[in-house]
Amino acid sequence: MEPELCCVLLQDFVAPGETSVDDDDEDIDDYDEDDSSEIKEENGVVILNDANFDTFVEGKDTVLLEFYAPWCGHCKQFAPEYEKIAQALKENDPPIPVAKIDATAASTVSGRFDVSGYPTIKILKKGQPVDYEGSRTEAEILAKVKEVSQPDWVPPPEVTLVLTSENFDLVVNEADIILVEFYAPWCGHCKRLAPEYEKAAKELSKRMPPIPLAKVDATAETDLAKRFDISGYPLLKIFRKGKPFDYNGPREKYGIVDYMIEQAGPPSKQIQAVKQVQEFVKDGDDVIIIGVFKGDQDPAYQLYQDAANNLREEFKFHHTFSNDISTFLKVDPGKLVVMQPEKFHSKYEPKMHVLDIKDSTDATEVKDHVVKHALPLVGHRKSANDAKRYTKKPLVVVYYTVDFSFDYRVATQYWRNKVLEVAKDFPEYTFAIADEEDYSSEIKDLGLVDSGEDVNAAIFDEGGKKYAMEPEEFDSDVLREFVVSFKKGKLKPIVKSQPVPKNNKGPVKIVVGKTFESIVMDPKTDVLIEFYAPWCGHCKKLEPIYTELGKKYKTQKNLVIAKMDATANDVTNENYKVEGFPTIYFAPSNKKKDPIKFGSGERDLESLSKFVEEYATKLSRTKEEL
Repeated sequence: MEPELCCVLLQDFVAPGETSVDDDDEDIDDYDEDDSSEIKEENGVVILNDANFDTFVEGKDTVLLEFYAPWCGHCKQFAPEYEKIAQALKENDPPIPVAKIDATAASTVSGRFDVSGYPTIKILKKGQPVDYEGSRTEAEILAKVKEVSQPDWVPPPEVTLVLTSENFDLVVNEADIILVEFYAPWCGHCKRLAPEYEKAAKELSKRMPPIPLAKVDATAETDLAKRFDISGYPLLKIFRKGKPFDYNGPREKYGIVDYMIEQAGPPSKQIQAVKQVQEFVKDGDDVIIIGVFKGDQDPAYQLYQDAANNLREEFKFHHTFSNDISTFLKVDPGKLVVMQPEKFHSKYEPKMHVLDIKDSTDATEVKDHVVKHALPLVGHRKSANDAKRYTKKPLVVVYYTVDFSFDYRVATQYWRNKVLEVAKDFPEYTFAIADEEDYSSEIKDLGLVDSGEDVNAAIFDEGGKKYAMEPEEFDSDVLREFVVSFKKGKLKPIVKSQPVPKNNKGPVKIVVGKTFESIVMDPKTDVLIEFYAPWCGHCKKLEPIYTELGKKYKTQKNLVIAKMDATANDVTNENYKVEGFPTIYFAPSNKKKDPIKFGSGERDLESLSKFVEEYATKLSRTKEEL
């Protein structure tokens, strides 16, 4: 028989020195059942929420907390064990309260403790959270809670190294690999990252050899911040023997751990058999990069490794010391070979591109060689490689059912060959094919969903504008005419845009896709532009502050404070990259193509005002509000 759940007012648990409910001479019946500030128990577990949390935990030495979700299977499975823990700790001397919080309802408290999964167990020690990372068993949790509850318990020292200008070079230059976080103490994102970063540091310190994690207060160590061009927080960089590399990995414990373990390995994998190269060529789906060297002490090999580290997230690098592979590729040691798999070969381009790595060659030349030849004349644009591979514009994309599997390869190549006939005559353009299902949203934005054609095409230019080919039966001549019309400036761009506001006289000017050029790119005015999303919490929090900013500078005729819903409008200039919300740029009147991104301060009125006044070119200094 299952135990009956009992939900009562908390009367039994009274910490030393506290007053029980009965002492206040209030009858239980006098309590309002809907009062969320009431403190209740359920099978010995205290029920807390946003209204009563702070009142309950105030003054208590140790409290065990579980953040749960009512629908969570793991939480339901854990519930009986947690009730046993509550009973055991109630009998402890002194008793230790055990509480649970419905994190889906108590959003303020769960947000304060950065709860992102269920159940999350934390121990409060004198009001400070201690993460519990053990198993969800009665014995292990009890042992940890009792350990933390001891009067002489202090948190273990941080594993994350603290770097300053005095020890930075000494530590970083000696490390084979180290991850460094540049942070600001006031930064909310930094505060959220801190516990995950420390957990990752602990985990990685246990490896052999360990991978150290470090942090730098960029607001205090300004010379280091300038040296590494730190403009936003938190910014993470990987250093290998003092050489910096971008960190592009996750920002939670396991993601950081997995990413850094992968980064600690060699950037290039050794191949030893000719058969491996043949398989890359015959069945490969991506560019093939092979460095051919005499041995691992070859200076050219060391240089290749440095260059590979810069591009390891974008490309797969290989190397060989095999004479057989050298003979098969018809190159001598000290060469870098970049070639395409068989399915991308054509009579219009060489099968391989070879770089001779000499003593005078540097890592940048190796990197440039790889990037320059990474794409075939007509590549296969995919979501996985789109952002970093297809950056050179103008970009001509042909959409259809792209499938290189055995049954559909002939049809796929039929249309790709039509594109090749045009691409060979426009070497200054980038050409690619793309599967229409993979890019259905892009096709929708281009207005081609109902074109009625099996093959559609579009061009994306350097400025961020896009052009759709009028629906017509596809052929090389049709594509050629489209490209030529674009080259002659005869095409009209497609712009996703909300309606142009009829009344746009508020303190913050509304920008839509159709007015981006006329407002933001106007050379007569300075413009502060915020790109937001309607659903973004940070954007909602910023809105009243941003409105105040607009009011402050309302009388400035040559300064515009503006905002744009970036989810409903195209940003028609590529220099204004929106990678998160809100994103804020200042576009000076004389540098519209080189906007300054706001990213190193709090989004309050004072910080935004300083940002505006620092970069404004036409600001009147006689106004009282300044």
